[in-house]
Amino acid sequence: MGSPAIRDNTVLVTGGAGFVGSHLVDALRPNNEVRVLDDFSNGHREYVPDDVTVIEGDVGDEDVLEPAMDGVDLVFHQAAIVSVTESVDDPRHSHETNLEASLKLLERARHEDARVVVASSAATYGHPDELPVTESASMDPTSPYGVQKLALDQYARLYADLYDLPTVTLRYFNVYGPRQQGPYSGVIATFLEQARAGEPITVEGDGSQTRDFVHVSDVVRANLRAATTEIVGGAYNVGTGERTSIRTLAETVRTVVGSSSTIVHRDPRPGDIRHSRADVSKARRELGFEARIGLETGIRALVNETDLGVSIDSDRPVVDSPSDQR
Repeated sequence: MGSPAIRDNTVLVTGGAGFVGSHLVDALRPNNEVRVLDDFSNGHREYVPDDVTVIEGDVGDEDVLEPAMDGVDLVFHQAAIVSVTESVDDPRHSHETNLEASLKLLERARHEDARVVVASSAATYGHPDELPVTESASMDPTSPYGVQKLALDQYARLYADLYDLPTVTLRYFNVYGPRQQGPYSGVIATFLEQARAGEPITVEGDGSQTRDFVHVSDVVRANLRAATTEIVGGAYNVGTGERTSIRTLAETVRTVVGSSSTIVHRDPRPGDIRHSRADVSKARRELGFEARIGLETGIRALVNETDLGVSIDSDRPVVDSPSDQR
């Protein structure tokens, strides 16, 4: 089933020079007028094509936000401080970026009557009571970041209910893929860097903790579907519905890279969630979305620098082997 086309729209991608945002821009730009709003604190200018309008600044700065939002039809709100650690160290700063700025964006969207697709996180669930985690599971975030994303999640729902603003919230699980860099780039990027350098692959804790790893191309596809669905005001998990232990992940990375790196263990992070796995049935049922890229295929594509990008008109599977969908 192909993704419904998004054409001839004026689209704003906040954080559009960042990891997920820049891939969204790539999918949208051939058929739309695309604007990127980014302060480049984490984003990279080289990720933004020349034919895209760039507004440099903070989403929370209304003097920047107002012209960036002028006349937009559709907003993909990706800008955020995504580091749990940074939110713990400086909760006020992350609150200003992740929640206060997002509320200003929702207000401007209300003024423009623009649809908003909101990037949220599995961090809203905290330690899940059972797996897989459904969208109706109890919410008990364990960090300021999780609290901020949960509040934004609820604001998006309220804006749909109170003001008839079309919003859709996507709760990302563990996203990986090209352009994921920096100090909070994710465990796969870190393991790949260590394996390529022949350095020890460092696993926090005993490695039995599990995560649901979803490729950024699948996350883009979920965003495209959220931008066109008739069902608004809700939230959807974006994951694969599968879980992989961190130890298995380290071994897979080492094998794919062909590295001789040893796998070493260090102390676990305090408060680290033990297990995570998305229930993706609601997204499949209501958005027509399900992940297509298996973990080993995604890692091999990273190692071989193979493009798994998504056309705005297609979400054809790039993985056909059942053995890869473990």
